[in-house]
Amino acid sequence: MKSVFDLLNPQLKRAIDEMGYATPTPIQKQAIQPVLEGKDVFGCAQTGTGKTAAFSLPLLHRLAARRDPVRAGRPQVLILAPTRELAAQIGDNIALYAKHQGTTHLTVFGGVNIRPQMEALRKGVAVLVATPGRLLDLCAQQALFLDQVRAVVLDEADRMLDMGFLPDIKKILVKLPKKRQSLFFSATLTPEISELAGQFIRTEPVEIRIDPGTPTAEKVAQRVLFVDKENKYALLKWVLDSPKCFRVIVFPRMKHNADRLSKQLTRDGFPSASLHGDKSQNVRMKALEGFKSGKIQVLVATDIAARGIDVEDVTHVINYDLPDEPETYVHRIGRTARAGAGGEGISLVCAHDRDALRSIEQFVGKKIPQQLDHPLHSEAARTAMGAAARRPPKQAQARPATARQKPAKDNGQKQPAKRPAAKPFWKNVHPKANAGRN
Repeated sequence: MKSVFDLLNPQLKRAIDEMGYATPTPIQKQAIQPVLEGKDVFGCAQTGTGKTAAFSLPLLHRLAARRDPVRAGRPQVLILAPTRELAAQIGDNIALYAKHQGTTHLTVFGGVNIRPQMEALRKGVAVLVATPGRLLDLCAQQALFLDQVRAVVLDEADRMLDMGFLPDIKKILVKLPKKRQSLFFSATLTPEISELAGQFIRTEPVEIRIDPGTPTAEKVAQRVLFVDKENKYALLKWVLDSPKCFRVIVFPRMKHNADRLSKQLTRDGFPSASLHGDKSQNVRMKALEGFKSGKIQVLVATDIAARGIDVEDVTHVINYDLPDEPETYVHRIGRTARAGAGGEGISLVCAHDRDALRSIEQFVGKKIPQQLDHPLHSEAARTAMGAAARRPPKQAQARPATARQKPAKDNGQKQPAKRPAAKPFWKNVHPKANAGRN
């Protein structure tokens, strides 16, 4: 039986043969042919299922077949990605796919000098991979024009919405030709995603949904370890001490926690680096290269920064803090067990995490196995009922009488009520008004 890879030109087939692409993944089987035919596609598939090749290979094939001249600042294919890491990963893949075909391409994102990107665009590229913010910056500088775009891809659309890119996407859509091929890919399907897809794709698309009833990667072995909050870091070290944990991503909730954990782990003998949105691009790329090469055992990352991580042989994903959204849990553990490999997702759960754990289990449709035989097991965390189990606030106790504060005499007369002390003005401000940004 012929493979969809046989529909590609010899240059592309040679490239993917060299990369070891023997059998197409389900999303590739269903997406490559309609994209080759110029149809619009709406694809919903889990992270790590080969979506990049599913849209890149047929688009590169179509570019080679048309042989349209490349014009300065006017790409023919536009691929939008939510993060710098994901954009860079897509760009790296396109470079490998197109190396025998010679199709020009460029990846642009924020956090680096815009001038080299402007100069590269003036030379002309056929394929542009971009994050929304930097793309609009280049349009504002009149270094980029989108009137010649024949095909546009919105990758990881759900994360675009999570990161607040909807206003930018709407601005970009206005600049694109109405007559174009539109490819829309997302790991999850929500009403908001459907609404965005309706704005992005103007024709009736080919709908592709891979394993819609299985929201987690099937080959990820998941388990929960219950622990008291004060013992969580010690438990993390116990988990990492296993010889099987040689390439691990740890997810805390906040950026400052990522930096703190990374420093502590490195100090305690686990080579680590942190990855989050406040890091410069050079620092982020250095951390990723160290992680890929094995110099760094543990990458401590926030959810937004980690969405673009596509590293082979990630053995473990550890939820140091459970995410607020169950969908985020799925994206996290999807960093392991990629391209058919195995992997493990471990969650360190305290008493106050029980509500979040229940939401995750409801979302994935099963109970996550519990490991109770580790040395820091907390039965209190295991049996906690969530928010209702949190310790109630301590009642204010009466202060003992002092020499300066004598107890009132009980002479049978009613004592006048004391006026409460006036609150400082800042106490009357809504607490969220003074809350610091993470």
